Amino acid sequence: MQIIDEIQFFQSNIDVNIGENGISAKDIPKLEEWPTFSGEGEYNHIELIRTIDMLQEDFHIPDEIIVNKLHSLFTRTANKWYYKMRIDNGKHDWSWWKSEMITKGANNSWRFKMDNAFESAIFNSEKDKPLTWFFEQKDRLSPLHPDISYTIINMKILRKCGELEHAIKCRCVEPCSTENYINAMEDIITRTRIGKTWMKMPIESKIVPKISREDRRPEKPVLKWHKCGSTSHLANTCTKKTKINRVKVIEEVQCTEEKEESELDS
Repeated sequence: MQIIDEIQFFQSNIDVNIGENGISAKDIPKLEEWPTFSGEGEYNHIELIRTIDMLQEDFHIPDEIIVNKLHSLFTRTANKWYYKMRIDNGKHDWSWWKSEMITKGANNSWRFKMDNAFESAIFNSEKDKPLTWFFEQKDRLSPLHPDISYTIINMKILRKCGELEHAIKCRCVEPCSTENYINAMEDIITRTRIGKTWMKMPIESKIVPKISREDRRPEKPVLKWHKCGSTSHLANTCTKKTKINRVKVIEEVQCTEEKEESELDS
């Protein structure tokens, strides 16, 4: 109840410090136009802080109004963290909340997750879209290294582009903006085959029939008795051998008798 009473108090004083710069409460972006933060996955708490700071600067929004909106801007895990911090520490201004968000967000587990995601991200011109991929890597590096310039961040991202890195640098003259790098990437991908894999013609593979173990065994030679051509017995047990020999003897005797008769007749 204490938190609700404080929110109502701030809402009743919403016009504090508004009007001096010609900006009224109606000019402040509606709640649905503000960024939300879940604190899950590859979250970017630095981007949230920078966006709120920009809104505060552009519309001269007092800290009271920003703090009032935090309970709606934080969702899921971040919302639970916010309510715990609010109950334990009481009311604070926007600067205090920014400091706590940086301390909580930049923990070792989150740093390892973001750094590992960036290192494993290699640009694939056949799958990735330059605009989406480039800003994904930028969202990973910006909160990890909030103090380095965008030029260094762009150089780190270009190193993940493989063969495209040299071609992009040749088309962009320093100092070059992020948009120019992305335009160069899209132009190179559209006009050339740099960074693309060449499609090899499929080779018709001959299907080799599988040979079982039984098929691999050498065939045993078939033993035949050359006299009779039988495979059921060998020469020493062949009964046709004597018959064949007898036939030959009879034929020889008949031949000799016929020869003698012919000589006598002559």
